[in-house]
Amino acid sequence: MFTSPDRRETDSIKWMRYPQDVLPLWVADMDFTSPPAVMEALHKRVEHGVFGYALVSSELKNLIVERMQLRYGWKISRDAVMLIPGVIAGLNLSAHAVVKPGESILIQPPVYPPFFEVPGNCGARTVMNEVKLGDSGSYEVTFEDFEQQIQPDTRLFLLCNPHNPVGRVYTPDELLRMAEMCLRHDLVICSDEIHSDLVYSGHTHTPIASLSEAIAAHTITLIAPSKTFNIAGLDCAALICTNPDLMKKLKKAGQGMMGGVNLLGITAAEAAYRDGADWLAEILELLESNRDFLLDFVRQEMPGIHITCPQGTYLAWLDCSEFDLSEPPHEFFLKNAKVGLNPGDAFGEVGREHVRLNFGCSRETLEIALERMAGALRSR
Repeated sequence: MFTSPDRRETDSIKWMRYPQDVLPLWVADMDFTSPPAVMEALHKRVEHGVFGYALVSSELKNLIVERMQLRYGWKISRDAVMLIPGVIAGLNLSAHAVVKPGESILIQPPVYPPFFEVPGNCGARTVMNEVKLGDSGSYEVTFEDFEQQIQPDTRLFLLCNPHNPVGRVYTPDELLRMAEMCLRHDLVICSDEIHSDLVYSGHTHTPIASLSEAIAAHTITLIAPSKTFNIAGLDCAALICTNPDLMKKLKKAGQGMMGGVNLLGITAAEAAYRDGADWLAEILELLESNRDFLLDFVRQEMPGIHITCPQGTYLAWLDCSEFDLSEPPHEFFLKNAKVGLNPGDAFGEVGREHVRLNFGCSRETLEIALERMAGALRSR
């Protein structure tokens, strides 16, 4: 069911950043073709031949409302849904809506690089609560520090759940503790939940806004079909906000600054959410198998690299600090293994000795890349 076509001559950021002898396991898109339902819907739209301005899709909003109810028991209205070009746009829109220049925004490194750009884009400062490796072997929120980092002028908390790059899927209790602190200090929560569909056995995603009406009133939730169904290049996402006053601020902040969602993005998103459930179930099995292969390989063939088990996403966070490399780990693997990985310090200074690896690829590609990496470490 899943094929991995050659992407080298397709204007792919992932595959055309490096020379042809490099295997790219970096930027977060998968190498698999999208669901048949998505491709069929796009073919039909293209065959029509007219690509004019698109209405805001009532069907897509309805599908999102139904999806939140069925998957999470979270009841929202269509009025709570705003279609946007992407989650990064949603992060910045949220900041512009609720943060004034000179105020501060709370983030949790190591975290998705665009989070670090949001405060500067709206003239705000950054305060940080580091997510740390705990005794459980998973990354955990340091709750005491979380509240200590909130300043009198902190207005917004950017949450990433499931967390990119460490792969944590936060429990309802963890989310509730963070939310309660935000409510005590009157912070708005902007929750990036783009990987919410990509969660593995034994774990369940919980939208933080679904925990209570009070939390929902302080929360902006960002979702998209882009990572789940491998349609990131079609630029379609959604913002969910159940607080009408906050939604008004968001709409005002975006006036003249952010366009609508493109026609083909809407077409793909509707098909994915309407008819993509079986495909998603099967891709999760494949990704979980890749994850387990990766974990076993690293632990057996690359002793000294520390890896935690991702509970969600198709991204792995590798700690290479034990090797005391003379160069950043991503440069070492690029030069000596011909494998392209994300530099850890892009996710914050705490990630300096790490790399992020994307295992959303064929098993053959993953195995070859890991063999190259292990060989490079043995030969150093």
